[in-house]
Amino acid sequence: MFGNFKQVADFLRQAEADIICLQEVQADDPDRDLIKYLTGQGFYCAFVPVKKEWGSKVWNDGPAVFSRYPIIKKENYFLSEKSARAAVRADIQIDDKVLHVFSAHLIHTHQQQSDVQEEQGRNLISHLTDSDTLIMGDFNATPESAIIKTLREKFIDADPASIPTWSVYPKGCPTCDPQEVNIRLDYIFTTPDIRAANFKVQASKASDHLPVSAFIEF
Repeated sequence: MFGNFKQVADFLRQAEADIICLQEVQADDPDRDLIKYLTGQGFYCAFVPVKKEWGSKVWNDGPAVFSRYPIIKKENYFLSEKSARAAVRADIQIDDKVLHVFSAHLIHTHQQQSDVQEEQGRNLISHLTDSDTLIMGDFNATPESAIIKTLREKFIDADPASIPTWSVYPKGCPTCDPQEVNIRLDYIFTTPDIRAANFKVQASKASDHLPVSAFIEF
């Protein structure tokens, strides 16, 4: 959840979402405690922090699922030994049904083919359930990438038009140096038994990624 904390918090409050999936949520930054903020708003939480290193900097962050409905079970999945990336699963009780929600964050590869990213994707897919399932997150992969093609073979892409979601800021990646939002890296997938409608790429400058949303029926 790197970005402007106040803008992120304001956007999430105004979105009035029942289920929120975030990536790069920090576990050890008291000035940007998004978990405390959202649980204080009545959300249940499933979160998996992962230790990361960048030069001399070390921090813990990871994907999270927040739900206004009770989370009755949580599972953490570490997707690769070569790169510290993870996914978290929250089983959410909605009336008499259980919705399985995955929040995932794959390695950024500058939009290039990556064996490590594909390994992470395969490991994620191995944990996905065949029904009543949502998979959301920053896959750091374009629609033409191997992992997104594989996911589309089994799951429904809520946005078949592939509206771009990245990057709001050039500092989103010094190597890529993006000058406009013209690449899609963020996705909502569902199992075929779930109907997703009203997909939107929302306007926000809180992060270098634009937020995406959809209504679901299951």
